[in-house]
Amino acid sequence: MSLRNSVLIITIILLVDQFSKIYIKTNFVLGETVHVFEWFKIYFIENEGMAWGTKIPGEYGKLFLTTFRILAVFGIGYWLYDASTKHSSNYLMVAISLIFAGALGNIIDSVFYGVIFDDSYGHLSTMFSENPYGSWFHGKVVDMLYFPIWEGTLPSWLPIWGGQPFKFFNAIFNIADMAISTGVGILIVFNHKAFAKKTSLGTY
Repeated sequence: MSLRNSVLIITIILLVDQFSKIYIKTNFVLGETVHVFEWFKIYFIENEGMAWGTKIPGEYGKLFLTTFRILAVFGIGYWLYDASTKHSSNYLMVAISLIFAGALGNIIDSVFYGVIFDDSYGHLSTMFSENPYGSWFHGKVVDMLYFPIWEGTLPSWLPIWGGQPFKFFNAIFNIADMAISTGVGILIVFNHKAFAKKTSLGTY
């Protein structure tokens, strides 16, 4: 797959990711939920840190995280370019493109959203607000996709967790997160094909 096709994949994912985030940010109050199906909800939250809301403590924790993400994206971008020059497999090119697009999508939130939007507490946020909620590199990532497929109590015979309430799946995420997870999944499931060497016949 050519680098041009990779850029097309990245562009499409970024457009869908940012459109969905901006729509949710400007049309939902923080914590608002819309039930699409019993097992699928649109649930607006903002993530200040990493996955599942994990934060790096301290005054400069958020700045460190955003800076690390930017450096990581540069690294992934180089990986994508290097893979294209070596005519790597389509599996690898697609996987890297997805991971790059997802990482860049969340970086946009972290870098810019704090100075573009005002807060969403109890009212709809406005874009290009005169009273932004944060500062450069301190934006919050917008999450909204929620799939509580099953919720109940685990059987008592299970060790450790038996008899405790359990929900599957309790993560709330966005399009960028989906892209990263899909890219990593491709690398794991199709590992041999993704990192296959070209044969003398030019196949993988």
